[in-house]
Amino acid sequence: MPEMRLFDTLSREIRELKPREGDTYRFYCCGPTVYGPAHIGNFRTFVLQDVFRRTLEICGLKTFHVRNLTDVDDKTIRDSQAAGKTLTDFTEYWTKKFHKDCDSLNNLPPHKEPSAVGHIPQQVAMIEELVEKGHAYRSDDGSVYFSVSSFPTYGKLSRLDQRELKTGASGAITDDEYEKDSVADFALWKGRREEDGENYWESPWGQGRPGWHLECSAMCREYLGESFDLHSGGVDLVFPHHENEIAQSEACTGASMADHWFHTTHLLVDGGKMSKSAKNFYTLADIEKAGFTASELRYVLISAHYRQPLNFVARDAEGNESFPALQGARQALQRIAKFEKSLKDAAGETPEFSYEDAISLTDRGSFEDAIQALADDLNTPEAFGRIFSAMKAIKPGDLKPEEALREWKGLHTALEAMGIELPAEEEKSEAPPEIAEKAEQRWKAKQDKDWATADRLRDEVLEAGWEIKDTKEGYELCSKN
Repeated sequence: MPEMRLFDTLSREIRELKPREGDTYRFYCCGPTVYGPAHIGNFRTFVLQDVFRRTLEICGLKTFHVRNLTDVDDKTIRDSQAAGKTLTDFTEYWTKKFHKDCDSLNNLPPHKEPSAVGHIPQQVAMIEELVEKGHAYRSDDGSVYFSVSSFPTYGKLSRLDQRELKTGASGAITDDEYEKDSVADFALWKGRREEDGENYWESPWGQGRPGWHLECSAMCREYLGESFDLHSGGVDLVFPHHENEIAQSEACTGASMADHWFHTTHLLVDGGKMSKSAKNFYTLADIEKAGFTASELRYVLISAHYRQPLNFVARDAEGNESFPALQGARQALQRIAKFEKSLKDAAGETPEFSYEDAISLTDRGSFEDAIQALADDLNTPEAFGRIFSAMKAIKPGDLKPEEALREWKGLHTALEAMGIELPAEEEKSEAPPEIAEKAEQRWKAKQDKDWATADRLRDEVLEAGWEIKDTKEGYELCSKN
């Protein structure tokens, strides 16, 4: 089994991953704030974290994966009130939607998924410790703040000293989110405010609620102990969130929080930041509405290295939605599926093959190199390249059945490591004449660059239960039923 190596944000080095204790690698991932649908930028992080876990397990390590849910903060309170719902009902709705999207994208569920509201006592106890040790203080409004100046190594993760920023320059911060370069005392407990409504809890400092940064520290400590193997999140969380987590955790326990810090880089859309105002904010539902699958989206999200930005091109030169990366992912998956079938035919008979089978398989044949690429700093684009190189080198028709079966299992192990599901073989059926005519009209509209007409006809065909799949030669018409 290959040993896994990964870049560590704290040391700025690629380091081997070894469990602190036994053979179980224990790690924490910052989860979603459940106040709306997660967009595809969020899911780039969650999908890459899933590939990380799968690679660990296929490399022979057991894992203990904890991912939190932020179900109380400024945004959840604000939006639940705007929706006229209780905080619990509101966040439960969006939690279910998040879980459904995770299932569609083939993400393994975490072993523990604690929520902030479910761990208020642990957070209060941690604040009490910080106050007692002189790292936190109460303000006049009943809030409690962490004193950044009491923690001399504050900024070691994000290298704040290298940016010549002064600790405490901006005073105390009350909001859960603030300007990226603001270094200041931050809220551990937020005194009750009128705009919070009924969303408050009792504490030694009066009614209020915990600050956003504290919840992760409390839940890490509850499920992983004072020190654990790895902490993960998007690169946007390095400062202030993870920097604040380190400060409050280590000031409280006196122990190093995590041995390794794993951060994924941003997803860009058409070269810019994803935002609702720019009208480039995409969810999984948007991608599926455009006629693509969750598996095709997953392929795109892991097609670039996790430490490199991924530019998700959504529009063509005329500004029309075209999603070339998803089109490319569809062709790649169809190519792999065709090769997989040829191996299966050459093997004569293949068994059921699950993720658990992939974990236990030691002979991966020609696809061992793909696993090695994943083990070497989670190099997903290199892993895809090695899969296609192996496919090019293998001639299924020249293999004995046992050789074909060996390669078939190896291919499926590489795919399981990346969580890739192949498209099912489609049964071609004859479309009704009116559907075939609309598909042909849509093709002509595309040639004439009449994108509005082409999109309208595509949607009409889709509503009728048929899907138009563009190919190099033209298009295919497939039944959705």
